[in-house]
Amino acid sequence: MPAYWPSCGYDLLARDADGRLVVTDDFLRALLGRPELAPVPESCNAELALHAALQDTPRLAVDEARIATLADADAQGNYRVFLRFRDRLLARPTLEASYLQLFRGDIDVPPLLVHQLTQVLLRHVLGDAPDAFEARAAEMLFRPQRVSVLEQGEVMAADDEVVERRATATFGTLGDLLKAAGATVRSAELDVLLPEAADAYWDRSEAHDLVLQLNHGQPGLDALCRVIERWVAHFAGTTVRVQLAREIDEDAWVWHVGLDAQASAVLNALYRGEDVDAAAGQRMLCLFRLEFDEPSAMRPEVAGQPVWLAMAMDEASRLRLKPQNLLLNLPFARQG
Repeated sequence: MPAYWPSCGYDLLARDADGRLVVTDDFLRALLGRPELAPVPESCNAELALHAALQDTPRLAVDEARIATLADADAQGNYRVFLRFRDRLLARPTLEASYLQLFRGDIDVPPLLVHQLTQVLLRHVLGDAPDAFEARAAEMLFRPQRVSVLEQGEVMAADDEVVERRATATFGTLGDLLKAAGATVRSAELDVLLPEAADAYWDRSEAHDLVLQLNHGQPGLDALCRVIERWVAHFAGTTVRVQLAREIDEDAWVWHVGLDAQASAVLNALYRGEDVDAAAGQRMLCLFRLEFDEPSAMRPEVAGQPVWLAMAMDEASRLRLKPQNLLLNLPFARQG
């Protein structure tokens, strides 16, 4: 099987005795190669010297006085972000522990970097031989999706960035003018990931240009269930089973987790007995039932009860999943 997501930096990380990921100098050097930090012809000598010093010693202590010597204000800001992010990664012995710590308090890391960490961790969770639908479903956890509901009821998820890029390439300046005027611009068509041609995913894994169908009975949602199971098992060390649900059994509704901000708001309102805006309800995409194999792994007051999960798109038909919600908000008996 060809390597998938080869540029995410996964191969640059080490592993500890427990199979957790450990940050290496080479991984930090790869972060320094990001376009926000890579030197450009206009870079001043101080910026070039700082970049070279960090490439040589990625864990080098850099004080504010040195950053202030950079001539470009944007470069100063980018280095502050990088150094803060680097220090967050190095504050814990494993990448998993550092990832969790990012969300325990004020989040001061740009979404772009959070998404990269999520991708690296999912690459580790899925291993070297995942199902193609699992790999594509996992993309939903670190890349925003644009959701379309077709005439026959098919629910399709396409990579939001790819949709925008294809639309711009197709319509160019005229498309920008039409969008600015409020007109709807039809996006370029993308290929749908199909069971009979699933192997096409591997050579296109970094293009993020395959559409995933999200209807019941299709492999995409089942694959997402498997990804969620493996994600929780890796971090929490406990086995859960996730399956699609049509409705919530109110007699068994003691805990829920929204997989995104939209679903969280709807579930919270319903749980409190409040009315939900009809439009918000229609944007709900899917409901899941999560069960712990070992009730003792749950908080005693809810042990043995299912956890209801949901995901929803926003007003612009975008789906932005937050996999950290599963790690922070499930009713674990103890927090690791």
